[in-house]
Amino acid sequence: MNNVSPLSRTTALLLSLLSFFGLCGIHRFYAGRPITGILQLITFGLFGIWQLIDIICLIFGCFRDGDGRVMK
Repeated sequence: MNNVSPLSRTTALLLSLLSFFGLCGIHRFYAGRPITGILQLITFGLFGIWQLIDIICLIFGCFRDGDGRVMK
């Protein structure tokens, strides 16, 4: 069983950083997590807090894709 996602953590991080310009949650759509992506769009990243937590998780490598695999 492969626990490493084929998706790029760097790409997700760049999308997440762009989210501060109004596209909150776009990195979650990329990662295959559309439900939480929609929630972030509606709540503006929970007023930035959820967005900041996601950025920290992406930087430290603990963010997971929609299948629960770590993004490298």
